[in-house]
Parts: sequence; structure tokens; C-alpha cells
Amino acid sequence: MICPHCQQAFHDSPGSDELLNDTDGDWHIEKRICPACERAVFHLLLFKWSSGTRGTSAKSYEAKRLLIYPRGIVRTPPSKHVTTSLAEDYLEACAILTDSPKASAALGRRCLQQMLRDKAGTTKKDLADQIDEVLASKQLPTHLAEAIDAIRHIGNFAAHPLKSKSTGEIAPVEPGEAEWTLDTLERLFDFYFVQPAKTQERRDALNKKLHDLGKPSLKGPTQ
Repeated sequence: MICPHCQQAFHDSPGSDELLNDTDGDWHIEKRICPACERAVFHLLLFKWSSGTRGTSAKSYEAKRLLIYPRGIVRTPPSKHVTTSLAEDYLEACAILTDSPKASAALGRRCLQQMLRDKAGTTKKDLADQIDEVLASKQLPTHLAEAIDAIRHIGNFAAHPLKSKSTGEIAPVEPGEAEWTLDTLERLFDFYFVQPAKTQERRDALNKKLHDLGKPSLKGPTQ
């Protein structure tokens, strides 16, 4: 999972205690310690039974997972270079992550789709097809290509086609899906907006020095 305190990924075997049972199901609290920042993380879980009631043949399944501590997710705000509409969707997706992972993932998918159109030049209509288009173009580094490819696999697009066809629609989410989407968006923001801006700033600074020395400026990539 991604630690909501420090945003470091880690794997563990969390402890779980049963709290009580009611007409909704069995309530548990899941507790873990992030090995990176050594801070506690607590989730409230609701388990329901496949047959509606407990029984020897009934199987329980996780019906709800709520992050109860920390209450919010600590994430770095997008760079000033990120397009306003993308930044707004991303920030809203972060703000509602703990209360509604479904809505957060939907905003994240919509943000990803817009970015692939605006920055990667995709022309396909569905998000899954856009991802295929970008992967085929090989314009992304391997780690980013694998990250966006994982979004459709983690999100189980085959079972929930609305995630691809109508990215902003609320749909069931898999554990960690919303968090992975936000993390991937952060990395794409850095690739498409932050690093090009830094390169341009360095180029401008060097050109100023060259100008002061009476030497020709560096040629841009399209010159």
C-alpha cells in the first residue's frame, strides 16, 4: 500500500481486530505501521456474507474500507506548470480519496484521459485504447508505460467497461486502485510538465550567459 503519511509504498501483513456485528455485517479495524515513517495507519472494514447470513457454507467478503487515521492524504500539490484543469481534478481526487475512493478514481481516470489527449497526442475515444496508443508509440519511459498500463489491470476494465468508455463515471474500485492512479498522475505531471519546464529554464539561463559573452544562443529542438 501507499502510506497516507509519507507516500512511501510498502508491503506488510496488517493486524485486524473484530469490533462488532450489526445488520450491515461484521466490522473490523485494520492496523499497520509504515516502516518508512513509523506512523500508524488504521482502516475500518465491513465484511458481509455471500448468503446474507453467517453459516458454514457462507463466505465473507470485504464490502467497505474506510481510512480513519490519518484522516487526510498527504500529497505534494501539482507544480505551477501543470495545466489548471488537470491540477484541479487531481487536487479534488486527492481531497475525496478517504471519503470516496470510487469518486477519487473516477476523477483520476478523467484527468489521465485528458493528459493523454493533450500531451501524448492520443486520438482514441476510450481510455483503454488511449493507453494502447501511447504504449505503441513508445514515447514514455518504461516505468511510466508500465504505470499507466497497470491502471486498467488494477481497475479491472474488462469487468467495468465504464472506467474506459466514460472515465468520469463512478464505478467499483479495487484495493489500491485510486491511490495508484494518483501516484501515476504525479509521475506523469513530472514527465510532461515539470522536467520540460526545468530544461527550458536551464536553456534560457545558458542562452543569457552566451548572449552576454557575444556568442550564439543554443538552438531549440525545433530549430
